[in-house]
Amino acid sequence: MSTLSIRNVCLLGGTGFVGHHIVARLIDRGLNVRVVTRHPHRHRELMVNPEVDLIAGNVHDPEDLDRVLRDQDAVINLVGILNERGHDGSGFRRAHTELTEKALAAAERQGVRRFLQMSALKADMPDPPSHYLRTKSEAEQAVFAATAFPVTVFRPSVIFGPEDSFLNRFATLLRFSPMMPLARAEARFAPVFVGDVADHFAAALNDPGTFGQGFELCGPREYSLGELARYVGRVSGHRRPVIGLPDWAGRLQANVLEYVPGKPLSRDNLASLSIDSVCAGQTLHCPTRVESIAPTYLGKGGREARMQQLRTSYERD
Repeated sequence: MSTLSIRNVCLLGGTGFVGHHIVARLIDRGLNVRVVTRHPHRHRELMVNPEVDLIAGNVHDPEDLDRVLRDQDAVINLVGILNERGHDGSGFRRAHTELTEKALAAAERQGVRRFLQMSALKADMPDPPSHYLRTKSEAEQAVFAATAFPVTVFRPSVIFGPEDSFLNRFATLLRFSPMMPLARAEARFAPVFVGDVADHFAAALNDPGTFGQGFELCGPREYSLGELARYVGRVSGHRRPVIGLPDWAGRLQANVLEYVPGKPLSRDNLASLSIDSVCAGQTLHCPTRVESIAPTYLGKGGREARMQQLRTSYERD
């Protein structure tokens, strides 16, 4: 199978944390990058880059998708949410399943030749436990059913990096709390560095060995959620007792916190935490350790970044 000579790449959800890193990798490879957003004026860091075509569009609108995907060789779909406004899964289904189906249809209409999808670790398991994972699974199934172009799906564990909403959130909570009661503290993760994730997305575009494949992305070491919280406390200078909660108390905590602005923990998050986010299938090499990157942004210099994360929505447009 030959390469496709991809030159023009459109990112859906490219204004987010992972998107910024993928944009940089694509530019380094000499590719023409288009990023779609409803609010171009909010992303001046991309507007000032002459190598990025920041284009206004609503990714949920089929007509806008046809317009922004015209003359594009490849689509990278990164759109996703960690929480929804309601509780019935409809918000997840709109952001994950329905949008992916619309993007696939528009890509076929516009003659796109390549499609890459951001999924989530364990989305391919039978009967996923949460709305988040179930809708990620539905989106995967739609992608693999496409026949108009070769597709690739990536399933990362939790992604960390200077602008992440995971370790940074722990750092902020620990700064302002005398202790941290933690639901599902024993849940296990294999955090993967955003730079490694971006490298694999960029490398896959023209790699026929990735066509039709789904890849798991995990870092080199596994941690429990409690271990990660304690590590963040040490590195950020805000050591606090981290107290693992029994299941009944964790459910109570989620019932309360999902009504707090920003939803630090929801019932759906808790359901996702019922399974370990560690790799067990076809994996790609992601060598960067948490310990080699996290100290550079979790200390005093990372304070403003953490506050900015609390003001940022999870949904990328």
